[in-house]
Amino acid sequence: MTSGEVYVAFVDGVHIVRLVGDVRLNLCSALERYLDDILKRPDFSHVMVDLSDATGVDSTTLGQIAKIAILAQERFGMRPTIVSPNPDITRVLLSMGFDQVFNLVQDPIATDVEFQQWAAREVSEDQAREQVIEAHKVLMGLNQSNEHTFRELVDSLEADRLAAHSHNKS
Repeated sequence: MTSGEVYVAFVDGVHIVRLVGDVRLNLCSALERYLDDILKRPDFSHVMVDLSDATGVDSTTLGQIAKIAILAQERFGMRPTIVSPNPDITRVLLSMGFDQVFNLVQDPIATDVEFQQWAAREVSEDQAREQVIEAHKVLMGLNQSNEHTFRELVDSLEADRLAAHSHNKS
């Protein structure tokens, strides 16, 4: 399976985030950084997440993607778009309630836009744990099924965080 990559483009006020390959936790710092960057831009009008070339997306990445929708709605009153022609990925998106916060499009976008690769930063174990916790809390907020699915994981990670902090203080 191809390891994942994040590519970005900006066209006529639309930010396009293209996820390629098997996108996992290790790319979440790239998504987080790009999200912070685009939401500060004055020329922001829409964001689109293109999963046309994604072969897999883990739950942490899905949480980061959901965060895009929540922040775009809060700050700009807009509903972003996800392009997902892969029926397996679309099924996961629907089961997690992404159709409630995104416009879901199944036809790949036809564009000859130049994409740039967006590199992930190295993150510490603590930073990675925080990203995983935050991403899963976002997913839990989408619907009750997600709340039930991810509660144990989040509780466990938060307990690990407390244990790590109390161990570092001694």
